[in-house]
Amino acid sequence: MTIRAKIVGTGSCVPEKVLTNKDLEQMIDTSDEWITTRTGIKERHIAQEGENNSDLAVGAARRALEMAGIAPADLDLIIVGTLTPDMPMPSVACLVQKELGAKRAGAMDISATCSGFLYSLSVADKFVRCSPDSKVLVIGSEVLSRRTNWQDRTTCVLFADGAGAAVVTGARGENGIVSTHLHADGSVWELLTIKGLGTAHPVDESILEKGWQYIEMQGRDVFKHAVKALESVAFEALDASGWTLEDIDLLIAHQANIRILEHLRERLSLPKDKVFINIHKYGNTSAASIPIALDEANRKGRLKAGDKVLMISFGGGFTWAGVTMKW
Repeated sequence: MTIRAKIVGTGSCVPEKVLTNKDLEQMIDTSDEWITTRTGIKERHIAQEGENNSDLAVGAARRALEMAGIAPADLDLIIVGTLTPDMPMPSVACLVQKELGAKRAGAMDISATCSGFLYSLSVADKFVRCSPDSKVLVIGSEVLSRRTNWQDRTTCVLFADGAGAAVVTGARGENGIVSTHLHADGSVWELLTIKGLGTAHPVDESILEKGWQYIEMQGRDVFKHAVKALESVAFEALDASGWTLEDIDLLIAHQANIRILEHLRERLSLPKDKVFINIHKYGNTSAASIPIALDEANRKGRLKAGDKVLMISFGGGFTWAGVTMKW
């Protein structure tokens, strides 16, 4: 009988502080109408002082473990997809491991920007297929607000903070992850980047003056690459799974921009009720985007046993990924 990696619990956690479009109108030259029309975002959650990436990750992890009925001590591996760790060392995953008390678990971060959760889920899938009794905690967690230039009206309206998590273990049968697909193109890295604070451009006054500690994005070019890559990986994943577009029960795509989501829905000829959208409430939370949406869909009853789910993402690097899953 087939052994697949199956998600047995989901969870999410966002900061209490909500920043609305009306609030942004008081901060920069923008409007609720401008933001909503171009991005689909109405509000986003922002971490407060002292609230870190690992705090959100732990909150999401506890909810996922509770749903799964699995104790932290039983975890074998913790993987966190993130581009905004608390610090360069240790990893967010190690901080989560410590806070949960998951003493048996290995722990590591994966840096694949907005594709971080699906990259991490792919690693968990391979790990569990090799060792079906293993229990893996997969998290996507970000505090993008601390890498956002709040004077840049084109980017500060987009990004937000949050975390989502999934518990993965082996299961016999047809339900679980069917296929995973990972891609990257580093030749266009300059279209979406944070240039500073690494070893190439360490912290000094000149870097801070240039604003290289913040996200820089060439929006139109990113849009073109994103829609092409997302459409391509969607069909690749479907073909590998032996599925057609009509087979999809739910599409969960990275919540980057409503225009990308709508363009993708039209290209895939999917009805609105088969595309999960929550960008209006959370904004773009990068690696946390898909697991937050997955948890919300799960808890709202949008996922039923046997449903065929397609998850796709695209982010800086560039990276993009696709995962098919039978719920």
